[in-house]
Amino acid sequence: MADPAGRLLAAWGDPETATFLRSSAKPFQALAVLESGAADHFGLTPEQLALMCASHSGTDAHAEGVAGMLAAIGVAEGDLLCGTHPPLDVARRLEAAGTDPGPLRHNCSGKHAGMLALSEFLKQKRQVYLDQDGPVQQLILRVFAEMCGVKPEQVGLGTDGCSAPNFSVPLRAAASAYARLMDPAGLPKKRAAVCSRIRAAMTTYPELVGGPGRFDTRLMQACQGRVLSKGGAEGYQAFGLSAGARGPGSPACGVAIKISDGDRSGRAVAAVGLEALSQLGIPLDELKQLQDLASPRAVQNNRGLLVGEMRACFHLERPE
Repeated sequence: MADPAGRLLAAWGDPETATFLRSSAKPFQALAVLESGAADHFGLTPEQLALMCASHSGTDAHAEGVAGMLAAIGVAEGDLLCGTHPPLDVARRLEAAGTDPGPLRHNCSGKHAGMLALSEFLKQKRQVYLDQDGPVQQLILRVFAEMCGVKPEQVGLGTDGCSAPNFSVPLRAAASAYARLMDPAGLPKKRAAVCSRIRAAMTTYPELVGGPGRFDTRLMQACQGRVLSKGGAEGYQAFGLSAGARGPGSPACGVAIKISDGDRSGRAVAAVGLEALSQLGIPLDELKQLQDLASPRAVQNNRGLLVGEMRACFHLERPE
């Protein structure tokens, strides 16, 4: 956990471990699009801003929302370079109907639509909006680095599953970026205003950020705007806690979590995240709505025998 000044407030493990944020970087990628003026130029709505930050489930509502973004920008579905994958919520229905899900239902389609908006606004060729050295991605990199409190050359670069550039920074730096998103008072006036709009979009429309039953969606609904939640692949999870979220007078802060084995089974992120939030002081009456995701959980073998228990076993340490 870190504050907007970048100070480490609590940790378990090594907070200086550098690792890729994966989709937890999306609010900052969207921030660059909004700050540039591109989103307002094309009249994108708060719901569409939420989709720019989303790792959505590919429902009809998600696909229709992204289609509306593309129409506003004046581009087509074929301009999305995110590829395709079976969407979480409707894969069986589409398969039974013999329908290709298409890029609209890709969980990163909203992010890519935002990047296309920035590309069009900067008058760049659509087919190169993902180029790591091009104007679109260089602007996004600069904004991301500034939010993390590092120089652009200090950010590790890779290619995400959706083919967009992705970023690696120490966990502490990522946590401080989320803290600044929640409390941007120390940022330039224009960026502070944009941070507030990103925060409001995600917490007002959490169902667009994730989808039915998804951890990010459920947590933001339960905490009613006091906690912003955004997960990433390979066991990454980030939270932004608003001022007062941990009790009267508590300052805003950010949290970044990385499950070192990648948590491909999905067993750990929610349990660890909820335990961390509990230790940090998020009221239990808010977290109890997600108790089915919390530890401990019984582990049964193929015969149904109880063979163990999964629980989050750590205690956050606070620097002296």
